[in-house]
Amino acid sequence: MLLDISKLTVKYHQREILASIKTALLSSLREVDVRGWYHNNHTIGIIFTEVAAEQDVPIDSIIHKIYDRFSEGLDPDWTNEIKISYHLFPEVSGVSLNDETFNINLYPDITKQSAGKNFCLAVKKVIDVLGSGFAILLLSPLFLMIAAAIKATSPGPVFFKQERVGKNGKTFTLLKFRSMQTNCDSAQHQNYVKKFICEQNNAEVEPGIFKLTHDSRITPVGCFLRKTSLDELPQLINVLIGNMSLVGPRPPLPYECELYDVWHRRRLLSCKPGITGLWQVLGRSRTTFDGMVRLDLRYIREWRLWLDIKILLMTPKAVINGTGAL
Repeated sequence: MLLDISKLTVKYHQREILASIKTALLSSLREVDVRGWYHNNHTIGIIFTEVAAEQDVPIDSIIHKIYDRFSEGLDPDWTNEIKISYHLFPEVSGVSLNDETFNINLYPDITKQSAGKNFCLAVKKVIDVLGSGFAILLLSPLFLMIAAAIKATSPGPVFFKQERVGKNGKTFTLLKFRSMQTNCDSAQHQNYVKKFICEQNNAEVEPGIFKLTHDSRITPVGCFLRKTSLDELPQLINVLIGNMSLVGPRPPLPYECELYDVWHRRRLLSCKPGITGLWQVLGRSRTTFDGMVRLDLRYIREWRLWLDIKILLMTPKAVINGTGAL
């Protein structure tokens, strides 16, 4: 559990605040619990060890009881100024996403960025806006041709809209050219994703990123669009409006994130998801799920503007080869 008291230290006398919080903590913690500064004079960290939920009592309710007991020892005005966040370990796969799933406070190294890197990120944003805008104008005839082909061969909308998870766990609507029949049930894909993530070390599971090799729901035009990755072009609109970047980690589906381990989430905490990335140009559908995540983390760790340029230059070759595209 993290207690952010930064607002209190601005409004009230710091020594008085710390004395009151110390008293409240002593009355609400056990001998086996661990407490200390997570961020000096800013955030207090507490580890509640050996906390187990009974079958009919959710672990969340236990945490809230601890918080209520802690609050009893503080001035109500102070309690309202303290931001409480918590995370449970070990996690249970398949739980719904919530505000704490992508809590940036759990990754303090991510928030510490140099002024030089902030400048480069600002340049990256400018490149995203200018690059996506120019690409949309340049490729507008191709957009119209693809739209006409979709309309002529399959009833339904031109674009396929799908909820994806972006930076810091915020969801957005991703756009693609529709490559499947309308009103398709996503249960088949959800089961495939679950099997792929949970059984990726099983020798019977072939490497491949969330793509069904023989899906009868895909239209003939859609098959071509997927093979050439042309179905991804509308994501330039996502880049233009700020949901995505030209280069970055692949944007996951919400039900995919529910299966993530903690280390998997780092790929969504440092940068916006991208149309292309290291996975697309190096691994694509030939790697395992963990392998894809490691490529994303490698991109985040080694990120420089020149790396984005290098990936953008490598992308056309990967698209033309069509290796791993389905």
